[in-house]
Amino acid sequence: MSAAAPRLIVGLGNPGAEYTETRHNAGFWFCERLADQLGVRFNHESRFHGLVANARDAGVWLLMPQTFMNRSGQAIGALARFYRIPPAEILVVHDELDVPPGQLRLKFGGGLGGHNGLKDTSAHLGTNDYWRLRIGIGHPGDRNEVVNFVLKTARREEQTLIDEAMERALATWPMIARGEWNAASTRINARPATPKPAIPKEEPRP
Repeated sequence: MSAAAPRLIVGLGNPGAEYTETRHNAGFWFCERLADQLGVRFNHESRFHGLVANARDAGVWLLMPQTFMNRSGQAIGALARFYRIPPAEILVVHDELDVPPGQLRLKFGGGLGGHNGLKDTSAHLGTNDYWRLRIGIGHPGDRNEVVNFVLKTARREEQTLIDEAMERALATWPMIARGEWNAASTRINARPATPKPAIPKEEPRP
């Protein structure tokens, strides 16, 4: 089943070089890769409080708010109102503690999972009814460690899994661009196959 194609893709993160490689910036990473895939560049737009790219051929705007995570909605609301983009045509890409590295979840609406970027987005849009692409970063296991965890870089093996997951999501872009959300969700939400352990070769007997 097809629905409205997206007109605005938002990556959530924090501005500043000190945050570039941190887990909380997974949404930025995705947006930057999508911009490369679509052949567009970001420019700072003060009226939209963020970095903006217009992928005219694809019919979408890309946005990376520069307002810090807990004020992401200010930028999203400003651009969406200006171009009259309804929430159902917005895809917000963000890091997700409750999904392990290497896995993704594409969904429409639902709860906010305590994510401050989503909370502010919903406040400015006046609804939870927009698309989200949740990029798994895993959980530190202690809720008191969450802030410290998301603002640090991922371990090398985790980052590899996150990067591979984002590549899988980017491969579904043609489906998403056509509004084929169900097909894209099926592809994105599938757990990656676990590689089978190598069977050791028997040494030839002398």
